[in-house]
Amino acid sequence: MTDAALYFTGPETVEVRAATVGEPDADELLVDTRASAISAGTELLVYRDQTPDDLPADEALDALDGDLSYPLRYGYAASGVVRAAGADVDPDWVGRSVFSFVPHQTSFRATPDSVVALPSGTTPAAGSLLPSVETATNVVLDAAPRLGERVVVFGAGVIGLCVTRLLADFPLESLVVVDPIERRRDLAAALGADRTTTPAEVGAADSADSAGSGLADATLPADGADLAIELSGQPSALDDAIGAVGYDARIVVGSWYGTKRAPIDLGGRFHRDRIDIVSSQVSTISPELRGRWDRDRRMDAALDRLDGIPADELITHRIPFERAPEAYELLDSGSDEAVQVILEYS
Repeated sequence: MTDAALYFTGPETVEVRAATVGEPDADELLVDTRASAISAGTELLVYRDQTPDDLPADEALDALDGDLSYPLRYGYAASGVVRAAGADVDPDWVGRSVFSFVPHQTSFRATPDSVVALPSGTTPAAGSLLPSVETATNVVLDAAPRLGERVVVFGAGVIGLCVTRLLADFPLESLVVVDPIERRRDLAAALGADRTTTPAEVGAADSADSAGSGLADATLPADGADLAIELSGQPSALDDAIGAVGYDARIVVGSWYGTKRAPIDLGGRFHRDRIDIVSSQVSTISPELRGRWDRDRRMDAALDRLDGIPADELITHRIPFERAPEAYELLDSGSDEAVQVILEYS
């Protein structure tokens, strides 16, 4: 069987190249990939050459070695079926559906402790969404929403939609989602948002009322939200988040902006209203939680919630692996139709 892997070879250029995977070592599994999800955030930054060249690909993931300079293999959302097990591995692994944080390629070798056994009945496509659910879980843990709070989520991409679904289970006073694309706002409403709006409307409200929202339809609270979560991938949205929250509010930034820049107004309300801005990054657990939480517990929490994410609604495009360049061109075009794009393997 001829294996192949996806390589980022230059700005806005990806290639499917032959790869040698080989038979599993004694302590390894050999997994045939069935589906892998493309991150429209991090992977597009790599695709567009908007990442620092000397930044490690991901120090928390063994499969992503080296830095983010071209050429490189990238991706971290593959699900598949175990084809073979090494001599020292329980043969019951063979035939099981698993997930692993590995780049896009037709098959891969991994130790049992570096894969996640997927729940029975989970489709490969749904399994490839697991890292998005884990990231959403991490964001919600970092945000720590409280009873009766008013929360605004900026960005209804896959991560934002997964966060919306998790937050919908909390006893909040209101949950508002901000996104420029109508289809994504509709998905956010279906996943539990009380109201949705556009960045333009939020910006107009901030201009009219420096204390928060002046929207006539009260989409945002008049005295500002208690918590804003920024997941749009657009640095300018952080300015919108500052304008949308009230005194002593919290802003959690889950976006990675790479080398993108935008002016942020920290000279007005931000300082006097004592607004907190914190980062949320899935590679680590918040120091405040490490006494009781680790990566395994967080992954278990994500697995428990995977079935609650409507994969068929979020996955808008399924593209054969050999046509992977088309997938990145689609996402790079900014198509309103694309939400989650996955690669499928025959």
